[in-house]
Amino acid sequence: MARVKGGLMAQKRRRNILDEVKGYRLQRSKKKRVAREAIYHAQLHAFAHRKDKKNDFRRLFTVRINAALMAHGLKYSRFIKMLKDKQIELDRKVLAQLAVENPDAFARLVAEVK
Repeated sequence: MARVKGGLMAQKRRRNILDEVKGYRLQRSKKKRVAREAIYHAQLHAFAHRKDKKNDFRRLFTVRINAALMAHGLKYSRFIKMLKDKQIELDRKVLAQLAVENPDAFARLVAEVK
């Protein structure tokens, strides 16, 4: 059986790995073994942080809504309860956008809920 040299495929694999770590610092952007480790950790954190981002934004929406409600003499939790009782289905993202970008519409919504 003929001998197969793996130089070309190894070179291709190494090039793909090093292309993915462009911009990383020190050995992480130059050496295959360290670069593979860097890719592994980067992908782990990217997955986890995509999940965390949803939580972070929900917290931000809550803070914005609560800040806007203080001018109307309400608190966030009571406002959300009133919305549910009146069966008004607006998510927190939309409420936060209304509070920040269109305070008049938000005021009308608060008046309707009260």
